[in-house]
Amino acid sequence: MIFLTLFFEFFKVGLFAVGGGLATIPFLYELAGKYPWLTEEMLVDMMAVSESTPGPIGVNMATYSGFAAAGVPGAIVATLGLVLPSFIVISIIARFISKYKNNPLVEGAFSGIRPAVSGLIAASGWSMMKVALFSGISFAGVGAFFGSLDWKWLALFALLMVLTNIKPLKKLHPILFIAFSAVVGIVIGAIGL
Repeated sequence: MIFLTLFFEFFKVGLFAVGGGLATIPFLYELAGKYPWLTEEMLVDMMAVSESTPGPIGVNMATYSGFAAAGVPGAIVATLGLVLPSFIVISIIARFISKYKNNPLVEGAFSGIRPAVSGLIAASGWSMMKVALFSGISFAGVGAFFGSLDWKWLALFALLMVLTNIKPLKKLHPILFIAFSAVVGIVIGAIGL
């Protein structure tokens, strides 16, 4: 039963997460609320691992989730469930795209999809920020909001935002920033801040 659930849930994610791996994150947050084999904390950890390992983020996350739920067979089933819709849709589109690529309806559809994908990615970013920068987020008031901020991680976030926007540092590979953040996390954990 777990294999059917994994395949079906990740098939739905693959079918409706238009816009790439980051667009899968809102769907994965929904799964985290439904199933015990995926929590929000695991999802944030998966994001960190998926962003720092080779391969598409959505596939990495499906593989990780499937493995957490049912080991290696679960990883295979979840990954197949995620990629199969894309394979089917791309096969169909490839057959017709050259004929309809300049069609105003097709151009209009793509124009409408772009903002929706941007919204999904922004929602994913907000969900990740809540878990990464807040400890028990509450919007009961301004004081409660600022009281729930985890200032050390907010400072690291701000530092990386500044560093990655300095022109000479923009040329550095993102893995260097990820490695730097991992070292900072280890040091902060070791000294007990």
